Amino acid sequence: MRIVVTGAEGFIASNLLVKLGELGHTNVVGIGRDTSHADRHQALTSTDFVFHLAGVNRPRETAEFVSGNVGSTEMLCAALAAAGRRATVVFSSSTQATLDNAYGQSKRTAEETLLRHARETGSTVHVFRLVNVFGKWCRPDYNSVVATFCHNLARGLPIRVDDPAAPLRLVYVEDVVAAFTALLAGPQAGNGYAEAGPVYETTVGELAQTLRAFGTSRSTLLTDRVGVGMIRALYATYISYLPPTYFGYEVPRYEDSRGLFVEMLKTPDCGQFSYFSARPGVTRGEHYHHSKTEKFLVVRGTARFGFRQIRTGETHELIARGGEASIVETVPGWAHNITNIGDDDLIVMLWANEIFDRSQPDTQPMKVKP
Repeated sequence: MRIVVTGAEGFIASNLLVKLGELGHTNVVGIGRDTSHADRHQALTSTDFVFHLAGVNRPRETAEFVSGNVGSTEMLCAALAAAGRRATVVFSSSTQATLDNAYGQSKRTAEETLLRHARETGSTVHVFRLVNVFGKWCRPDYNSVVATFCHNLARGLPIRVDDPAAPLRLVYVEDVVAAFTALLAGPQAGNGYAEAGPVYETTVGELAQTLRAFGTSRSTLLTDRVGVGMIRALYATYISYLPPTYFGYEVPRYEDSRGLFVEMLKTPDCGQFSYFSARPGVTRGEHYHHSKTEKFLVVRGTARFGFRQIRTGETHELIARGGEASIVETVPGWAHNITNIGDDDLIVMLWANEIFDRSQPDTQPMKVKP
């Protein structure tokens, strides 16, 4: 299959071209501003599938809406028709096509041009009326508030929020690309409008608050639920705007005669992650919890975990070594300690199910061996 992508330098196209390569499509031609008329014509007259992503949305003059959106679409349809190519066309339109403004009118006219081309030639056309698309590689200070906010906050620059209650409808570029490439799987019946989603509903104020929290998480160590949905997509987008000099950062270290303790990450409702070291012969812990639980993973060295039930006095011991991938879990109501019984420093990863609260630590001193 020969695939053509117009607007190849653009935000959506950049992500799409990467995905097409990942999917194994090697016969892909990108058409951009600098593509010659001859090369453009050659590509369109020999293609099987077109992702028509070229367009204008921030022109210097209003007339450029017509030439950039309508004109480019008419040229594409004319080239396909003249060559007798019944290529499938996917068109990135906008929800503004329903509005009575210059940009919306130009997008609506481009849609009508493509649908008429489909009727006259028997080709297949899929029109996506996209809401605000966000994700990596989107240009800041252009037409995406997400890109602008992410770019500024990732560099410690201020952002401007005129109306916090202003509604936003967003779609993640990865979801758009997935909807586009799904159409390559096989023959697609029918013409008309298609959808990419999910579409996320938020406000400018909520967006700013979320992104600001990403920026402060390196100092607070507190990271929100960034594994699913809109927050996942926004976090990935925010991180993509970090300049290389910001890729790494330091967290506080707490060191004494026993060894080192470092907190890495905290969550609002799923606890925190840290690690500690212990020098040979050193014992750490010697306390119990009523509700708090912990999971320990020995990364390096050899540790003896001791336990004593605080009411009955029952005891138990476990040996864990680095490289064994063995988890040791503390149990409420059991005093516990960890002793480095090896010859080298012990390094242990630790997850606790709650963030440490100095005012209510749920940590009562008690030795395992009285």
